[in-house]
Parts: sequence; C-alpha cells; structure tokens
Amino acid sequence: MNQTGYTKEVMKHFQKPHHYGRLNKYNGLGKVGNVVCGDVLWLYLNVLKNKNGQEAIKDISYETYGCVAAISTSSAISDLAKGKTIEEALKINKEQIIKVLGDLPPIKIHCSLLAIDALSEAIYDYLSKNKKPIPENLEEKHQKIERAKKVIEERYKKWTEKEKKE
Repeated sequence: MNQTGYTKEVMKHFQKPHHYGRLNKYNGLGKVGNVVCGDVLWLYLNVLKNKNGQEAIKDISYETYGCVAAISTSSAISDLAKGKTIEEALKINKEQIIKVLGDLPPIKIHCSLLAIDALSEAIYDYLSKNKKPIPENLEEKHQKIERAKKVIEERYKKWTEKEKKE
C-alpha cells in the first residue's frame, strides 16, 4: 500500500476506471448511495441471452460520484460481472472485489458493498421490467436499499432533482 493506504491495483482502477460512463443501450439500472459517506453510484446493464440461452450481462458501465475506493470498487465489479449470467453476478461478494483490488483499508470496505448493491439493483430492475421472477433474497435486499435511498434523496435534493429533469 502507498501512503494513501491504497494498493497499486486500487490506484490503477481509480486512475483508469474500466467501463466508466453511461451505456447508450441498457435494460437494467441500479441507483444506490451511502448515507454515511455520501457516495452515489449508478450502474447500467445490458442483459441478453448468451450462446447457451441464459440471460447474461453483455455490457456494463457505471457513473460513480465518490471517493477513490468507490470508483475503484465500481470498476472492479464491472470487470467481475461482465459476461456473467444473472445467477453468477448475484453471487459476487465483497471478498471478490477486495481480492481484485489487492485489499482496501478497513474504513473503505463499505464501498465494495455499494458496488454490490448497485449491481443487485440493476439486476432487480432488469428482472422486474421484464416481468421475471425475483429471488426472495434479492427482493429483501431491494427493500433495504429503497429505505436507504429515501434518506439519500432527502440529503441530496439537487442531485435527485437533476435526475428528474433528464
């Protein structure tokens, strides 16, 4: 780790984030934020059938407004999720993200959870828009995230008002 407490891999993902930006064509969108630190993440998915007929993440991108760790974990989860089936993507966990990044300072572990929540929300959005069954654990996670989002929207009214204008 360098003097900032971040590994070389974290800094690489921060300085040259993978899959950053907004997808022109997406069918799943996850919008999450962290009430403690103020980080906000929008994650875009384009889910299509793969050669085996399974729904898989063909493309993924994100827009992150936050710290070094938030941007780096967003980049890492985009690498981990791209090409995965929905079922495989839902199994991505914080340990996998931390491994890709070579570690995170303990105080920044919550950033990996933000990335996982955004991926979960994007998958939830895709499944619900396409009237597909939503796994019970994903529904529970969605309800928890929705409660937190209400707090974020109150705290960041200018940001949420911008979204409504688009």
